[in-house]
Amino acid sequence: MDKSSNAELLKFVLESTALIRKRFEGITCSDDFLDTEYGLTQLDAISMRLQSIGEALKNIDKRDRALLLEVADRRYWSNIIKTREIITHHYIDIDAETIFMICDEKLNELEENISILMDKLKSR
Repeated sequence: MDKSSNAELLKFVLESTALIRKRFEGITCSDDFLDTEYGLTQLDAISMRLQSIGEALKNIDKRDRALLLEVADRRYWSNIIKTREIITHHYIDIDAETIFMICDEKLNELEENISILMDKLKSR
Protein backbone atom coordinates (compact mmCIF):
# COMPACT_ATOMS: atom_id res chain seq x y z
CA MET A 1 0.00 0.00 0.00
CA ASP A 2 2.89 2.39 0.63
CA LYS A 3 3.68 2.67 -3.09
CA SER A 4 0.21 3.97 -3.94
CA SER A 5 -0.19 7.66 -4.60
CA ASN A 6 -1.85 9.90 -2.04
CA ALA A 7 -4.89 10.15 -4.31
CA GLU A 8 -5.16 6.36 -4.53
CA LEU A 9 -4.80 6.04 -0.76
CA LEU A 10 -7.50 8.64 -0.12
CA LYS A 11 -9.81 6.89 -2.58
CA PHE A 12 -9.13 3.62 -0.74
CA VAL A 13 -10.06 5.27 2.57
CA LEU A 14 -13.39 6.44 1.15
CA GLU A 15 -14.07 3.00 -0.31
CA SER A 16 -13.26 1.49 3.08
CA THR A 17 -15.60 3.83 4.95
CA ALA A 18 -18.38 2.86 2.53
CA LEU A 19 -17.73 -0.82 3.25
CA ILE A 20 -17.69 -0.16 6.98
CA ARG A 21 -21.06 1.57 6.71
CA LYS A 22 -22.47 -1.41 4.82
CA ARG A 23 -21.10 -3.88 7.36
CA PHE A 24 -22.35 -1.70 10.23
CA GLU A 25 -25.96 -1.81 9.01
CA GLY A 26 -28.14 -3.56 11.57
CA ILE A 27 -25.65 -3.02 14.39
CA THR A 28 -27.50 -0.90 16.94
CA CYS A 29 -25.22 -1.28 19.97
CA SER A 30 -21.82 -2.73 20.77
CA ASP A 31 -23.40 -5.93 22.09
CA ASP A 32 -24.65 -6.67 18.57
CA PHE A 33 -21.02 -7.35 17.67
CA LEU A 34 -20.66 -9.91 20.45
CA ASP A 35 -24.03 -11.68 20.64
CA THR A 36 -23.92 -13.65 17.38
CA GLU A 37 -21.50 -15.22 14.96
CA TYR A 38 -22.66 -12.68 12.37
CA GLY A 39 -21.88 -9.82 14.75
CA LEU A 40 -18.39 -11.17 15.41
CA THR A 41 -17.81 -11.49 11.67
CA GLN A 42 -18.87 -7.86 11.22
CA LEU A 43 -16.60 -6.77 14.08
CA ASP A 44 -13.67 -8.55 12.45
CA ALA A 45 -14.42 -7.14 9.01
CA ILE A 46 -14.86 -3.59 10.27
CA SER A 47 -11.72 -3.82 12.39
CA MET A 48 -9.74 -4.96 9.35
CA ARG A 49 -10.97 -1.98 7.35
CA LEU A 50 -10.16 0.42 10.21
CA GLN A 51 -6.69 -1.08 10.33
CA SER A 52 -6.30 -0.52 6.59
CA ILE A 53 -7.52 3.07 6.86
CA GLY A 54 -4.93 3.71 9.56
CA GLU A 55 -2.23 2.18 7.39
CA ALA A 56 -3.19 4.32 4.40
CA LEU A 57 -3.17 7.48 6.49
CA LYS A 58 0.12 6.49 8.10
CA ASN A 59 1.65 6.26 4.63
CA ILE A 60 0.28 9.66 3.64
CA ASP A 61 1.53 11.10 6.94
CA LYS A 62 5.05 9.83 6.21
CA ARG A 63 5.04 11.35 2.74
CA ASP A 64 2.99 14.51 3.05
CA ARG A 65 2.09 15.42 6.61
CA ALA A 66 1.44 18.99 5.49
CA LEU A 67 -1.46 17.78 3.33
CA LEU A 68 -3.16 16.14 6.30
CA LEU A 69 -2.57 19.19 8.47
CA GLU A 70 -4.41 21.36 5.96
CA VAL A 71 -7.63 19.67 7.08
CA ALA A 72 -7.19 18.58 10.71
CA ASP A 73 -4.61 18.81 13.45
CA ARG A 74 -1.89 16.26 14.15
CA ARG A 75 -3.81 14.75 17.07
CA TYR A 76 -6.82 13.91 14.87
CA TRP A 77 -4.69 11.95 12.36
CA SER A 78 -2.56 10.44 15.11
CA ASN A 79 -5.64 8.96 16.80
CA ILE A 80 -6.65 7.23 13.58
CA ILE A 81 -3.14 5.89 13.04
CA LYS A 82 -2.97 4.73 16.67
CA THR A 83 -6.21 2.82 16.17
CA ARG A 84 -4.42 0.92 13.42
CA GLU A 85 -1.56 0.17 15.80
CA ILE A 86 -3.94 -1.20 18.44
CA ILE A 87 -5.77 -3.40 15.95
CA THR A 88 -2.51 -4.65 14.46
CA HIS A 89 -0.52 -5.29 17.61
CA HIS A 90 -3.16 -5.74 20.31
CA TYR A 91 -6.06 -7.37 18.49
CA ILE A 92 -7.01 -9.35 21.58
CA ASP A 93 -7.67 -6.03 23.35
CA ILE A 94 -10.09 -4.67 20.74
CA ASP A 95 -13.14 -3.27 22.47
CA ALA A 96 -16.48 -3.68 20.68
CA GLU A 97 -17.71 -0.46 22.28
CA THR A 98 -14.83 1.49 20.79
CA ILE A 99 -15.41 0.03 17.33
CA PHE A 100 -19.12 0.80 17.65
CA MET A 101 -18.37 4.40 18.66
CA ILE A 102 -16.00 4.87 15.73
CA CYS A 103 -18.61 3.58 13.29
CA ASP A 104 -21.48 5.46 14.89
CA GLU A 105 -19.80 8.79 15.62
CA LYS A 106 -16.54 9.24 13.72
CA LEU A 107 -17.04 8.02 10.15
CA ASN A 108 -18.90 11.10 8.91
CA GLU A 109 -16.11 13.42 10.00
CA LEU A 110 -13.47 11.15 8.48
CA GLU A 111 -15.32 10.97 5.17
CA GLU A 112 -15.70 14.76 5.09
CA ASN A 113 -12.01 15.27 5.85
CA ILE A 114 -10.93 12.77 3.21
CA SER A 115 -13.18 14.40 0.61
CA ILE A 116 -11.61 17.78 1.42
CA LEU A 117 -8.14 16.27 1.08
CA MET A 118 -9.04 14.80 -2.30
CA ASP A 119 -10.22 18.23 -3.48
CA LYS A 120 -7.00 19.82 -2.21
CA LEU A 121 -4.92 17.27 -4.10
CA LYS A 122 -6.81 18.03 -7.31
CA SER A 123 -6.07 21.74 -6.94
CA ARG A 124 -2.34 21.28 -6.35
